[in-house]
Amino acid sequence: MHLLTTLILAAATAVPDHAAGRAFPFAVAERTFPNGLRAYVVPYDSPGLVAYYSVVRVGSRNEVEPGKSGFAHFFEHMMFRGTLRYPAEKYNDVIKSIGADANAFTSDDLTVYHTLAGRAALPQIIDLESDRFLHLDYKEAEFQKESRAVLGEYNKSASNPMQKMVEVLYDNAFSMHTYRHTTLGFLRDIEKMPSQFAYSRQFFDRYYRPDMVTLLIVGDVRADEIFPLIERHYGAWKKGPARPPVPIEPPQRQPRRVALDWKGATLPIFLEGFHTPAFSTSSVDGPALDVLAELLFAERSPLYQKLVIDEQKVEELSGSNDQHVDPNLFTLYARVKKPEDLAYVEGAIHAEIARVQKEGVDAKTLAQVQSHSRYAFAGSLSTADHIATTAAAFIALTGRLSSIDDYFSLLGKVTSADVRRVAGKYFVPSNSTVVTLKAGGK
Repeated sequence: MHLLTTLILAAATAVPDHAAGRAFPFAVAERTFPNGLRAYVVPYDSPGLVAYYSVVRVGSRNEVEPGKSGFAHFFEHMMFRGTLRYPAEKYNDVIKSIGADANAFTSDDLTVYHTLAGRAALPQIIDLESDRFLHLDYKEAEFQKESRAVLGEYNKSASNPMQKMVEVLYDNAFSMHTYRHTTLGFLRDIEKMPSQFAYSRQFFDRYYRPDMVTLLIVGDVRADEIFPLIERHYGAWKKGPARPPVPIEPPQRQPRRVALDWKGATLPIFLEGFHTPAFSTSSVDGPALDVLAELLFAERSPLYQKLVIDEQKVEELSGSNDQHVDPNLFTLYARVKKPEDLAYVEGAIHAEIARVQKEGVDAKTLAQVQSHSRYAFAGSLSTADHIATTAAAFIALTGRLSSIDDYFSLLGKVTSADVRRVAGKYFVPSNSTVVTLKAGGK
């Protein structure tokens, strides 16, 4: 499930919205510097604590050259290898000395480097972060060591049958777009990565540039103190070269299906993806699909009650509209208790989709889903760190923090007719890719 979908649909205790009409209820100071670097400062009541996020709008989506997948995730690792001023050991020592917590994560559309620290450490954090973004330094031997560590991470993940299923789903659902490979990349590319030192330099030079990065500072912070520090430390950073376009995926014209055997013990799994549009702040289709995910797969939904609670044929059931920069997939997932029930479960899911395509949703239920999604989102904004994580997901999609309010404005406009329309438009057999998995083989 994509980070944004998780944030929107996550269950949370209802809490009041702080600012009428705004989903993101905090004051925001914004500045775009001459080199294209954008920074947001969000004061929040977290005395003495600040979250410092560097949101790089680069993910596996940007790995456009054949044979070069996995490099966005690779740099999540490599950025901790240090610089001439702050080699890895010194960087780690400084982080420990100021009591900070520093880490990173990568997705299809973004890479995020995040540090949680005391307010007094902010000048030191800005010095550390600007230095590694402007002056990351590594030799070929270090590159090869880290690339082998990435292969180890892949092999560890490969012990999970869902990793294989997701790989197969996207590799079959996409033929041209770089969403075809997961964030980890194709195994064949990761195995060859140690010989790609020169390309790693090219990838970093191409994408780790100020016009691809947004700084997000949330917590006990003032913009008038931070912006001059940012300008001083990041001002010499230059915009990058021209970047190759991401290929456009053609429409899917016929259903695709793959059956997998898993050598180890596992319950049977059903996974299906339907192509859906890119994230938009002008089209209601995305929010309508998010509503549809709640209607079909939330624990209170009729389908969940039937398959999981009453009939007890399914152990886990979920569905999500995976919103991305470019068109992606609405994914459906069911972990089934018995192999002989796989076909029945698939049929029950499709029957419920067909019912919604015909009937839509009543006004009361729709209002409840819209309200729950908004309040759940508000409940997720509970700490400086959580606020920054949430904001980073939207910044990755549009480059703008204001897209949060734009999205929730559209969510409030979704009608029953919209839900019925998007169900009929996107949930059709020719737009479907199915992967099933059963235990079997040696």
